[in-house]
Amino acid sequence: ETETGFIHSTGHGIGLDVHESPRLASGGDELEPGHVITVEPGLYDPDVGGVRIEDLVVVTEDGYENLTDYPIRFAAE
Repeated sequence: ETETGFIHSTGHGIGLDVHESPRLASGGDELEPGHVITVEPGLYDPDVGGVRIEDLVVVTEDGYENLTDYPIRFAAE
């Protein structure tokens, strides 16, 4: 059975493996400068469809730098 709503973690580390620490989820490790992570919120409804926005970011001393340079646009049909 497919679930509805936000059904996965917020993101994960990027390195040699596709999904690796740190995980952006409850109980995940603390982020440190230099970590490269995905930030990928998404909403899903099996009756309508779903959407996920995924950015690749690097954690800095005072926040983050978004490495994804792609416009996000929502349009109604």
